[in-house]
Amino acid sequence: MSLIKKILERRSIRRYKQDPIPDNVMKNILEAGRLAPSASNRQPWHFIVVTDKTLKKQLSQGRWNRFIADSAATIVGCGDPELAPKWYPIDVTIALQNMVIAAQAQGVGSCWIGDFVEEEVKKLLNIPEKYRIVALLSLGYPAEEPEPRNKKAFEEIVHYDKF
Repeated sequence: MSLIKKILERRSIRRYKQDPIPDNVMKNILEAGRLAPSASNRQPWHFIVVTDKTLKKQLSQGRWNRFIADSAATIVGCGDPELAPKWYPIDVTIALQNMVIAAQAQGVGSCWIGDFVEEEVKKLLNIPEKYRIVALLSLGYPAEEPEPRNKKAFEEIVHYDKF
């Protein structure tokens, strides 16, 4: 299957099978993030891969993130504002999106998570104060096949040369 087809078929997965992600598959996902482009190649990211059941349960206490507890892994994407004050949120987001695509290409589902209390997650995972958490990304083998969501028409959002 082509990568474009995989990207176009990607859906947010919130129900996971209990199968672990093999080390080589996880390494590919993390390498895709590590090799992502960043402003001035500063690479202002750190990623915490959470697989411990107790930690995942503690991360899943929000209103919209309870499925973290059932994920095979949840990646916490952190940025270093000292290294790239203006660009770290974008750079970390690009790296995490590379991971989403790498996961999809290998049959692993994912879901972006913005429902977290930064200070609580930092304390739970011993993240140094200087880092900022940009987003969480849950991963696992899908136990659901969500239907495509409605998207705006191509002509409604794409402009050539001028708006």
